[in-house]
Amino acid sequence: MKTATTLKFVTLAALLGAALSVTVLAQPGPGPGPGAGGPMMQGASQAGPAARGMRNMRFDKNNTPGWSLMTAEERRAFQTKMHAVKTYEECKLLQTEHHTAMEARAKEKGVTLPTPRQNGCDNMKARGFIK
Repeated sequence: MKTATTLKFVTLAALLGAALSVTVLAQPGPGPGPGAGGPMMQGASQAGPAARGMRNMRFDKNNTPGWSLMTAEERRAFQTKMHAVKTYEECKLLQTEHHTAMEARAKEKGVTLPTPRQNGCDNMKARGFIK
């Protein structure tokens, strides 16, 4: 009888240990980190804006006037266009066109656009993403 109880206890402990270790093993690791190989490691400076770190430039509700007035498709299109600009002048032109369109849309809906806290084109130029 004592052997059966001990066997049940050992089995239960083993199952509990296995269940807990599965949850630990399912956790994501730290990953390769910046500069740790991958397709963009070699020749990244010659690649497009995404490879140069342009993905770190975020255009979202916190820094894009009219974000809430755009559809998801319009937001993606705007982000793509902003990531594709190559010069400060091109960026400012796109930014001005966007602001004009969003001001008109806001006026139609009777809302006021918030003033952006920072200028995306200035940030992109300062970070070396555009000339």
